[in-house]
Amino acid sequence: MATIDFLTQKISQAKRKKAKLFCVFLTLGYPSLPATERLIFSAERSGVDILELGFPFSDPLADGPTIQFSSEKALQKNVNIHDGFRLVSKLRAKGCKMPVVFFGYFNPVCSYGAKDFARDAKKAGFGGLIIPDLPPEEEQAFQKECRKRKLRRIELVAPTTSDKRAKMLVQRSQGFVYYVSLRGVTGARKALPSDLKAHLAKLRRMTKKPVLAGFGISTPKQAADISRMADGVIVGSAVIEHLKRGIPAAERFIKKMSQAVHGV
Repeated sequence: MATIDFLTQKISQAKRKKAKLFCVFLTLGYPSLPATERLIFSAERSGVDILELGFPFSDPLADGPTIQFSSEKALQKNVNIHDGFRLVSKLRAKGCKMPVVFFGYFNPVCSYGAKDFARDAKKAGFGGLIIPDLPPEEEQAFQKECRKRKLRRIELVAPTTSDKRAKMLVQRSQGFVYYVSLRGVTGARKALPSDLKAHLAKLRRMTKKPVLAGFGISTPKQAADISRMADGVIVGSAVIEHLKRGIPAAERFIKKMSQAVHGV
């Protein structure tokens, strides 16, 4: 089952049905590894389309205070890449078919060994990778290993990205394009940027790949509004904030956000 390309299947299915994609970010090992496992199965039951599994790292480039907090807590328990691979293998063995995308930084990947990482990530059941500090022009050997293993490299485009570079990024991005909807790091926001609609429209004209918007989306209304502008929505920090109140609070929030994105 680990070799099935669930990510490509899910994206093709959404395109056929003209459905929006809902992606949830969880930090591996926060508040514990069993909690992460429970939340993933619960998210799948709630209609979440894609899981973005964040691997804790001590020096996160793009993460705001909320995700930094969850990473620190996981690192205190010595959560590492091996734990993530074991968990996803276990999920697949238990019948989880939700696509899982690795979100992390290149330093731990490099320490693990780029070739070994690509092999073991695919074997575990990952479908794609988001590595914010690895530009597509760098580490060609690793890029080659990802292509060989059919691990989709998902690129991020920001509001400050030039049109020329944005075109290159959407061309290279595989699976979907991750649009960073605000300037700065991750974190829930009360209001979203006024130029978000125009940026998303421009980006969607550049590619037929789904464009998912993330960073700052924290309420069902925001999720519903953005799902009308984009092909999907990614929610992370707001999930972690609810998770601080307990697993049931996070599960209820994920279900509400899923319903908002899918127009239920």
